[in-house]
Amino acid sequence: MRDERGTIAGDYTVSDTLTLWGTVGGDLTVAEGGKCYLRGAVYGDILVEYGGRLHIFGRVASSLTVKRGAKVIHSGLLGGNATNMGGRLYIENTAQINGKIKTVKGETKIQKLLGGGPPPPRD
Repeated sequence: MRDERGTIAGDYTVSDTLTLWGTVGGDLTVAEGGKCYLRGAVYGDILVEYGGRLHIFGRVASSLTVKRGAKVIHSGLLGGNATNMGGRLYIENTAQINGKIKTVKGETKIQKLLGGGPPPPRD
């Protein structure tokens, strides 16, 4: 596993195991075989392709798309929509989503809040 720190000015693709502590100024793609632990910030969209794995601890300014065969655990902050196109999307109770959650296909699980507050909006 490798760590990436600092600022990446444009788009970035992950195809190995990576802990990202820095910021990505563009879009982040997690490709097949890629496994990413996002502890920093992404200012574009995130796409997790077939065979990709992502755990969000940090901030995403835009949207998240989970493709068929991908797996995402979301524990951080998402500024846009989360769309599941056939993968597995797990949203922990610590996560914040400012957009909507849409499941076209696949499995989406939302962990209930311990305090019993309302869940995020779904399409």
